[in-house]
Amino acid sequence: MGILLNAVLLVAGLVILVKSADIFVNSSVAIAKHLKIPKVVIGLTIVAMGTSAPEVVISVSAALGGSSQLAMANVTGSNIFNMLFIVGLCTFIFPFYVKLNRISRDFWVCLLSTAVVLVLMIIFADYIPQWGGALLLVGFSVYMFLLIRKTIKDKANFPEEPVENDDKKPKPLWLSIILTLIGAGLIVGGGQLTVFSASNIAEALGVSERIIGLTIVSMGTSLPELVTTLVACKKNEGEFALGFIIGSCLFNLMFVLGIAGVITPLSFDASMLFDMAMLTATTALFFLFCKTGGRLARAEGLIMVVLFTAYMTFVLINPAAA
Repeated sequence: MGILLNAVLLVAGLVILVKSADIFVNSSVAIAKHLKIPKVVIGLTIVAMGTSAPEVVISVSAALGGSSQLAMANVTGSNIFNMLFIVGLCTFIFPFYVKLNRISRDFWVCLLSTAVVLVLMIIFADYIPQWGGALLLVGFSVYMFLLIRKTIKDKANFPEEPVENDDKKPKPLWLSIILTLIGAGLIVGGGQLTVFSASNIAEALGVSERIIGLTIVSMGTSLPELVTTLVACKKNEGEFALGFIIGSCLFNLMFVLGIAGVITPLSFDASMLFDMAMLTATTALFFLFCKTGGRLARAEGLIMVVLFTAYMTFVLINPAAA
């Protein structure tokens, strides 16, 4: 199968993933409203996980297919893209103030979980054992339980998510269920198509799955986060956008990588150790910018975008750099 055809299939797979994730999220929210599930719980679970559904499917499919490097590169690349490019771009366009006390715990959990993965990679040198994936899943379960319990007790301290067309009559329950199932099916199909075509392109071009995962796949699967964050910032919901990005990064690292790691040991080389170190430094820088002055300024946003561009340039020019 030629490179051009695989490129077309890759784009088609990413489009299917993004659109089906949108269908899945909207329909799931409609079901939750019919069942009178609290809105805050919807935001913490269905919306956050739904927008990360592409990463879940691609990483799990890659792990099942023996392409654990693609799974790790997808998660690492998505989180770097989220924190540096998405937040940087949105901050450059719409600078906003940050009430860090509301999300400081989430920041620390994100930084800690990233550091844990980095330490596991350093200790085991070329793979993360399956118990490491299980450790991430346990940590994610505990974090979500505590977060949801606290949020239900104190809804006033949780920023409401921006909702479009909230005044429209919701779809019937039966239709929402059907659309949710269709969305879930398309997510699986789009993920399989993306992994298949991305692996073929990497093999045909002689580049590693790491490069494909860090660039095309990770950026493509992060499109839902990009759109959601831009919309939120445009509506002066910068604090929501910040919490959404942190939650998405946490979900990617702890749940997505955890699931993939339980399925199969996550193999990596020195270049991917460099990528995880970059992600750890990025998370720390992100935290530092939010702490200084109580706001994310336009200059800080520009720095983040420039750093992302420099990192991607370095990766593409030096694909085997450690």
